[in-house]
Amino acid sequence: MTILPTGKLPAELLENLLRHAPASDPRLILGPGVGLDCGVVQMGDVLLVFKAEPITFVSDQIGWYGVHVAVNDIATTGAIPRWMMVTLLLPEGKTTPDLVQSISSQIYAAADGYGITIVGGHTEITTGLDRPILSTMLIGEVSPDRLITPRGACPGDCILLSKSIPVEGTAILAREFPDLLRNSLSPEELLEAQNYIYTPGISVWKDARVAIQAGKVHAMHDPTEGGLATALWELAEASGTTLEIKPESIPVSNLSQKICDALELSPLGTIASGALLMVVPPEESLNIQEALRNAGIPCTEIGNIRKGMAEVRLVHQAGSLPMPRYDQDEITRAFQNC
Repeated sequence: MTILPTGKLPAELLENLLRHAPASDPRLILGPGVGLDCGVVQMGDVLLVFKAEPITFVSDQIGWYGVHVAVNDIATTGAIPRWMMVTLLLPEGKTTPDLVQSISSQIYAAADGYGITIVGGHTEITTGLDRPILSTMLIGEVSPDRLITPRGACPGDCILLSKSIPVEGTAILAREFPDLLRNSLSPEELLEAQNYIYTPGISVWKDARVAIQAGKVHAMHDPTEGGLATALWELAEASGTTLEIKPESIPVSNLSQKICDALELSPLGTIASGALLMVVPPEESLNIQEALRNAGIPCTEIGNIRKGMAEVRLVHQAGSLPMPRYDQDEITRAFQNC
């Protein structure tokens, strides 16, 4: 009997499962698929964009994470987030009124910052949990002519990455495992890493809006669980193209590298919300990079889209090799070892 590892389902298994998903409603514009984080349905003269998102790695600031991470995926479609439902599962024997109030306050404050209306959900204390689990359903709106999906990537396009990697992984590791990092980081560095959720921040809402307003964007993708490597493979599979990546151009902050080295993790496979992948026509690349930098958001061109089979290749002077795939997010090993 095969036991699957913690994390996302293997892409092949997921693709098999989704192949049998009912999709008979003619209003379905974009259904489930590998690399397709949002569903899209036609409702009159607008499109509704749906995103379901669980938060399982973190306990600290879980409500804040839940809203921002869901908004990130809505942002990649060009949509505006509107309505949210929340399911909050709480551990038996550990849940206090103060804990519930704290998580609720985080959710409400983050949602209010985006103008999101909370329309309902479910909350319960349940057995078998050692920490809270939060799941959200977020619905956004976009006009049909402004919808962006990973399927829009075209041969010849440039691949841009905002900020650096892995922003979210850096914050989670520093917040969840400070004792493991005290010998590798100064107190000031540890605090800086813990605050990565705010600065540079795990939200890519501003990144996406600036890019869309600055030029034509063919596709966007938010690198979450499995890190940048998984996000690139998902983008390749969704668009049916070959991605050629220059590994030396991938921005990894010194602090993130220091933490990954201390815990023996690869930055490429570590959960990376906070960075945004953008696929743009070559003639738009410099304008979009400049607009993002003018908005205080670093942006780097890391590769190109080529015609070919769905794969990601790391290009070196001597040739190219397939980018490693991470069936399990690197951060999982830190949780399993502690």
